[in-house]
Amino acid sequence: MPSIHTVRGAVDTADLGVTLMHEHIFVLSSDVQQNYSQEWGSEDDRIEDAVRRLTTAYEAGVRTIVDPTVMGLGRYIPRIARIAQQVPIQLIVATGLYTYNDVPFYFHYRGPALDPLVGTHVPDPMVDMFVGDIRDGIADTGVRAGMLKCAIDAQGLTPGVERVMRAVARAHHETGVPITVHTHPESGSGFEVKRVLCDEEGVDPERIVLGHSGDTADLEYLTALADAGFVLGMDRFGINLDTTFETRADTLITMVRRGYAERMVLSQDASCYIDWMEPATRAAVLPQWHYTHLFDDVFPYVLDRGIEERQLHTMLVDVPRTFFAGS
Repeated sequence: MPSIHTVRGAVDTADLGVTLMHEHIFVLSSDVQQNYSQEWGSEDDRIEDAVRRLTTAYEAGVRTIVDPTVMGLGRYIPRIARIAQQVPIQLIVATGLYTYNDVPFYFHYRGPALDPLVGTHVPDPMVDMFVGDIRDGIADTGVRAGMLKCAIDAQGLTPGVERVMRAVARAHHETGVPITVHTHPESGSGFEVKRVLCDEEGVDPERIVLGHSGDTADLEYLTALADAGFVLGMDRFGINLDTTFETRADTLITMVRRGYAERMVLSQDASCYIDWMEPATRAAVLPQWHYTHLFDDVFPYVLDRGIEERQLHTMLVDVPRTFFAGS
């Protein structure tokens, strides 16, 4: 059987089980946390809390979580490895870079940024970084990435976003590891992903999850990308700021009724701790944003409206297995 690398080692894709394709453990602003960590508190307490939350997800039926936390989101694999040893859930981690605008200053005078100065093409060090994370392991942990990640948001295809996207494509071609892309459906960014990653860089759209596709109810947009071969990430259930619970769920229902269950994956984009919001504010504003919202609220809602258990199984088990088996 094909295998996929998890934090605890390689597993057969047939053994992934119910898989949430886009959840985080921690999302952190690294410089802030290194200098102003009062809110973070005790490392042991944070790990204990994460173990508790992930155990609750396992008890709800989750068997695998894909954590696409990469550079720009505070990835720190030693902490994740410590957690993985204490929970039954399988964790798949990612490599890549998360930016909506520019690349970090580290890359400003490295790689293709030097092309105009030296008059020739300079390979992008990002590619070697990503490939190393996949083939050799991240830092000195031995934990190998099983997913590539990049992002495009409302700012569009900025030079920095395009550079990361192309580096991700080249790492994919070297390793076969699939890709997830943070997208902004309102601006039609899925079509920019298609142009750069697929039309120009030659990535098969079936190896790409268009993350946050469920942020829109534009069925024409969603069906066009599903028909193009992409996997749609209906993966922000519980984030009801610019949309509602009902809109997200009803869009999923409609897409399933139209025959697209085999082109969608489900998740919540939740985390144990994200420093983008104060914990009390997050709990008050987004009370459903956690690892079991799908099981507690979304699945009863969609089942009551005609979605079948087998269709949920397709999106939770079959599509993730097929997606990763391609690698």
